[in-house]
Amino acid sequence: MDPESVRTGERVPHGGDSDREILDFSANTNPSTPDGVTTVYERALEESRRYPDDDYPAFRAAAAEFVGCDPARVIPTPGGLAAIRSAMEIALEPGDDALVPYPSFGEYAREVQLQGASPRFVPHDEILAVEGDVLEECALAVVCTPNNPTGEAADPDELAAFAARCEGAGTTLLVDEAFLGFTDLPSAAGFGLEHVIVARSLTKLFGLPGLRAGFAVATGRRWESLETARRAWSLGTPAARVGAHCLDQDAFVRDTRERVASERDRMRDALEERFDVDPSDAPYLLCDVGDRDVDAVIASARESGVAIRDARTFRGLESHVRVAVKDCDANDRLLAALGVLESDCCEHTSGESHE
Repeated sequence: MDPESVRTGERVPHGGDSDREILDFSANTNPSTPDGVTTVYERALEESRRYPDDDYPAFRAAAAEFVGCDPARVIPTPGGLAAIRSAMEIALEPGDDALVPYPSFGEYAREVQLQGASPRFVPHDEILAVEGDVLEECALAVVCTPNNPTGEAADPDELAAFAARCEGAGTTLLVDEAFLGFTDLPSAAGFGLEHVIVARSLTKLFGLPGLRAGFAVATGRRWESLETARRAWSLGTPAARVGAHCLDQDAFVRDTRERVASERDRMRDALEERFDVDPSDAPYLLCDVGDRDVDAVIASARESGVAIRDARTFRGLESHVRVAVKDCDANDRLLAALGVLESDCCEHTSGESHE
């Protein structure tokens, strides 16, 4: 990390509301958690009087099974953002350039800059087409799939072709799959290319953002660098045990995907009565409020007890808000707060736990 860049850097705004009386649609986390999480956590807490096993065999095995790779390729990290930073630390040096999509997760540009490198911004829906000299001039390229905040996932074949071009150009490709678990799409971990690093977060899909558990997947020299640089005991015992437990909950993941897909379609149909809404493969929807005042839209929703995300903090967006997709009762409250709910039409079909 470049000391001067750290001294002049700034924090990035995020969703998430600390007011417990507010229904929070500004953060894209699952409102449900898998059965058994509390029991696993309590048992792990009892074992936290000792240091964790720094090899994390159970966590690596569960993560590898979840994305379809060898457990030896998994690097445990305290959240997906830690995996992103680690990837950038080993890929970038001061003076390097990095391809960064926009509008997208604001931490990419910040983390690039903290390494003393420069982000070279590319429209998020054009980054997979980059090739030639532009690619060869960049030490790192970032792809977010599904993209945050727009919501669309990368086509697997186009992503594979881009990964191969990165390999040929000597450019490290960082694929952020923080929300890919909400889809049935395959992980880029299956590419097995040395220039590809995958970053994964457990906290969105499993509704545990405060747990801070995630992982990276890499191979060859990049795996060696990530594993060497990884901090000792990078996951606490509760995070490692709960994370491994969650990654084994196939039925919970299946139910979550079905509920998100169904509710997302219903919400989009309703929201389009008032806003322009982007298609999405993710547990959130990006809404263009047009000539309405964004602050007024956000304030009106909050008066109804609902927090939504001001998407103007994303590069290139000037009239947008983002809303999460939660369970149908909560979604009805959001739609009512935004003035687009005609009647309570949702029916409970999921067997998910709300532990």
